[in-house]
Amino acid sequence: MKIATSVYARTDLGKTREINEDTFLVADLSSGRSRIESELAECHVGPRGLLFLVADGMGGAAAGELASAMAADLIYGHLIGTWTKEPEEEVTEDRFTLRLREAVELANLQIHSYAKDHPDLRGMGTTATVAGVFGTSLYFAQVGDSRAYVVRHGKAVQLTRDQSLTQRLVDAGEMTEEQAETSARRNIILQALGPDAKIAVELSYEKLRRGDTLILCSDGLSGQVKREEIAEMVSTQPDLERLGKGLIALANERGGPDNITVVVARFEGEGLQPADEAGLEYHQYPTSAEPEEAALPPVESVRAPVPTPRAGSPIGMALLVVGSIVVLLALFFALV
Repeated sequence: MKIATSVYARTDLGKTREINEDTFLVADLSSGRSRIESELAECHVGPRGLLFLVADGMGGAAAGELASAMAADLIYGHLIGTWTKEPEEEVTEDRFTLRLREAVELANLQIHSYAKDHPDLRGMGTTATVAGVFGTSLYFAQVGDSRAYVVRHGKAVQLTRDQSLTQRLVDAGEMTEEQAETSARRNIILQALGPDAKIAVELSYEKLRRGDTLILCSDGLSGQVKREEIAEMVSTQPDLERLGKGLIALANERGGPDNITVVVARFEGEGLQPADEAGLEYHQYPTSAEPEEAALPPVESVRAPVPTPRAGSPIGMALLVVGSIVVLLALFFALV
């Protein structure tokens, strides 16, 4: 029973930033293909599933750009190295969610270790909202305040929880959701990949239904476009490329104060049940998926190549200078 997926992803600088510190990833875990280009793609959900990611870097232009790119590379790399090689009898939803959490935790360790080894990048970090499709379900691994929504029957429901100060105040009953949206403290997050050696990855899930639309986005979008507006645009614009570009354009019309990234995926096919009237809600994944310490290999064994800096970027210039100094020192000691 096939599940057909249409995906469009795009990242935008916004109106006020000089560097884009956001990263997105779309990957087919069955074929091993991934992409980070802005284009429309069509695929089917294979036996090992699909992976979507949005990461919003922080810690200064060079550090944030690097942290988000490392997060995408490391999470994808770990899943390709573990989940795609699982024997058939181990291909279960519990194993899938364990590998998702494991990948995010290892990415955090790697970014944290890299920042410790490079004092000029200390404090770098990134959010990570990771969505995995396996079978007929969506699974989410969340760190920070990028978001995942699913739109069904014209209603958008947030299926991740912001790890932010305002969300904690909302949960405690000290602030309403409406107050949180306009609070001056709405950008204070409580967790990110990189700053600390340990993190608490929050797992959630939802059964897919025919016609569901997944929206992953950084706060450059969710901070400017309301959930109800996202639902309306999804319901009235069937073309995913126009939908993605339209969401970004709306955020830019409202000032574009941050980088804006969106991944839009629509699910169809006879492998999914029709959308029911029960609606959507946040479901935390059972704690039975808690990974054992022994399952986490040493950081050194999962090192991925550091993403190649863009030409002319601050990190690229810094690495060029460091490389030149190393060469000169080598020549000096060779002569003496």
